[in-house]
Amino acid sequence: MKTAEIAAVAPLNAPRLWADADGGFHRSLGSPWARLVAGLQDTAVRATYTYAHSRAVRALHFPITTRTVTCPTGLGSDSVPVPVQVNGVETYLADSMQFMLEYGCRVSPQGCHNILPCFRGDEPDATHLGQFVHSEAEVPGDLDDLVDYVNGYVRAMATAVLTEHEETLRTVVGDIGHLERVAIGDQPFERLRFDEAVRLLDGEGVVTSADGARSLSRAAERRLMELVGEFVWVTHFDHLSVPFYQAFENGDERVAENADLYFGIGEVVGAGHRHTTGDQVRAGLTLHKVPEQEYAWYARMKDEAPMVTSGFGLGLERFLLWALRHDDIRDIPLVSRIGEEQTWPASVDRP
Repeated sequence: MKTAEIAAVAPLNAPRLWADADGGFHRSLGSPWARLVAGLQDTAVRATYTYAHSRAVRALHFPITTRTVTCPTGLGSDSVPVPVQVNGVETYLADSMQFMLEYGCRVSPQGCHNILPCFRGDEPDATHLGQFVHSEAEVPGDLDDLVDYVNGYVRAMATAVLTEHEETLRTVVGDIGHLERVAIGDQPFERLRFDEAVRLLDGEGVVTSADGARSLSRAAERRLMELVGEFVWVTHFDHLSVPFYQAFENGDERVAENADLYFGIGEVVGAGHRHTTGDQVRAGLTLHKVPEQEYAWYARMKDEAPMVTSGFGLGLERFLLWALRHDDIRDIPLVSRIGEEQTWPASVDRP
């Protein structure tokens, strides 16, 4: 255990800094909880870059503004984009770097990744943040190739956290078997198709939209982990329950080549095999009732440079929540963006 961490433990409870009117900023100064989270964050980020480098996947950086959000106003989108104006230009804060990473694969064919903040106009709660840190990668290959990459990545991060913080976490968390099991394991995580998951759940927690597309509630995700295992991949959702850019399974527009990895609070990784050609993108846009002109560059890119790629996004705060065996994701960010005044305050009391 590191000297700074020895003083930071026992007893150590999350101080709910986000619930303060000023965002808890001043109370977080020197907070043992904040120190521990900072150390875990550093470990996870370094492990991300080390693992990607070991797989020959390059780190690429892109603007955090975009005019093509991955949560369009169409079927299968469940987030709200955040509009901003920068130098007089109407744009959005990126809700994901996926499209840029797909572009990145055209200039770095071995694959690319990055870790950046993402912004969604969603209401935060104990399992969900509107502003969060997204670890994303796009790699050549299909869904099986991507699942293999993510399995190795999650194990690499768990191993790094266990190696660098074992004694501290043993004191703070108690049982760290969840980290040990992942770090020493070498078998792929459990995997089942969406239809199999629905049968296992016997309809419990299965949500059906007006257009007939099925999805799983957070409670259903946790129930699946109880039934199948603490790490569960669920693949091949109804296409209308996911965004337009996921590939069709063998040309079947009813089924998506996507996958979610559940552990901890539920979904921590969202992943998918992308459409390869421009015509496939256009078919997805039509199916999801998204105007083609809003994604014209994306379809054209695949006209001119068709490529088989798959990608994922991992919420870093959700991973750390699992590592800490904690139950409220709002305690993970080092600076909270919850409860901010909507108008410019008379006195700026938080960073």
